[in-house]
Amino acid sequence: MSYCVHCGVKLEASLNRCPLCNTPVINPNEPYPDPAAHPSPFPHEKGQIEVVKRKDLAILVFVTLSAIALVSGLLNIFVFKTTHIWSLYVIGACLLLYVIFLPAIINSPISLYGYLLLDGIASAVYLYIISFDTPSNRWLYGLGLPICALLCAVAITFVFLVRKLSSAFLSKALYVFCSIAVVCTGLELLVQYYYHETLQLTWSAIILAVCAVVAVALITILSRSRLRNAIRRRLHF
Repeated sequence: MSYCVHCGVKLEASLNRCPLCNTPVINPNEPYPDPAAHPSPFPHEKGQIEVVKRKDLAILVFVTLSAIALVSGLLNIFVFKTTHIWSLYVIGACLLLYVIFLPAIINSPISLYGYLLLDGIASAVYLYIISFDTPSNRWLYGLGLPICALLCAVAITFVFLVRKLSSAFLSKALYVFCSIAVVCTGLELLVQYYYHETLQLTWSAIILAVCAVVAVALITILSRSRLRNAIRRRLHF
């Protein structure tokens, strides 16, 4: 006496299907039906989507960003005829986006230092384009370009420290706090120099003090192997 594998009803020996749920009855003593007689509804061949080439991706990105920049310029000239050249901001943003997507669409590899330098140059060009919509370009040479150079130099230095010295979590944290201190201090001094004020630390001194305390603590942890290992075990990194 056998039972249905689906619903469990008792089956007669002469039945080929369950009278209740119509499930086929398979006798384990008989050979399994030929798979060719009952083909699978699923395809046997595995298909693969064609990979998009970087050249095609580069063309798509370039054409899209160029179209956005061109349309913005035409709208600014023929439709919104004002003295305010707002299309320059869109054109500059398209340039920045193209530089950001550049490593993903070029075939030849580019170093991280070169990419950061290229980002800095693109940002400087963006600021230069914006200066055409301002009454004076004094802010560009006195504040915009120096800040752009400061940020680019700090970013390149951070990458150099991570690659050449140490890439551990605590070391990266130390580099981050040092970079924050340098950026904030440099920003305040540049702004004071631009407005012909006395060069002195005010709000950046607070950030510098906090970063100095944290940096000293991190250096102490890094210099003591037992303390460093204990913190790594407790923080799971």
